[in-house]
Amino acid sequence: MHTLEPMPEALRGHLRGAGEPVSAPRDAATVALLRDGSDGIETYLLRRHRTMAFAAGSYVFPGGGVDERDADVSLAWVGPSPEQWAARFDCEVPLARALVCAAVRETFEESGVLLAGADASCVVADTSGPDWREARMALERRDLSLAVFLAERALVLRADLLGAWAHWITPEFEPRRFDTRFFVAVLPAGQAVGSMPGEADRAGWISLIDALAGVESETMTMLPPTRITCAELAGLHHAAGALEAATHRSIVAVLPELVDVDGDPYLRTEVAT
Repeated sequence: MHTLEPMPEALRGHLRGAGEPVSAPRDAATVALLRDGSDGIETYLLRRHRTMAFAAGSYVFPGGGVDERDADVSLAWVGPSPEQWAARFDCEVPLARALVCAAVRETFEESGVLLAGADASCVVADTSGPDWREARMALERRDLSLAVFLAERALVLRADLLGAWAHWITPEFEPRRFDTRFFVAVLPAGQAVGSMPGEADRAGWISLIDALAGVESETMTMLPPTRITCAELAGLHHAAGALEAATHRSIVAVLPELVDVDGDPYLRTEVAT
């Protein structure tokens, strides 16, 4: 399916020579964290500070770049293997391992939600204490790796709590580029989101329908990958259905292209259906 939409204002500055594109995008992971709400499925979104170099002022899912330590093979892991994730995302096994670990780490850093447990049958029930907050900050500063963090607490990463959803690559004209795999996850029972990370000035749960309406009314800004993912998930009846739906998706890398329509810049994307 092809889509054509006006260039988001958050990207227009790069067309005016705001920066030179980098040669290769950085691997990254982002997670659409979901829960059931009174008005349908809700997702946790953060609004990036307007001074940020990438996606300034835009609402985004928790996520970020891969840390080289995310590929640590000593990390305790249950659920689908790195080999299975590599098949889903069509990438090498070490990168697949790093992407899953980055997804879990970034979700914890940016929301306080931890997709881990003592074993394959349980998940951490409460991450609101001061020791958990200190760990989040240490992970964000890169003073602590995910493998060491989990080992210190005798926890295992629950890869089965994630689903593979999409693969987006930042357009070539942007000075900061990411090769991002999108995951879905459901808020574990007993857990709640914590304080905002430093990169955001607003964060909270919002129904997918309201988020899309906010973009339509221009009261919220989203880059195409976030908006399109919200639209895809809005068609589900329950948050838990996202994990089942993820198993049936065909994941193809999407690289939006800049096109000119009557003198105005548009982004053209081709999304698998």
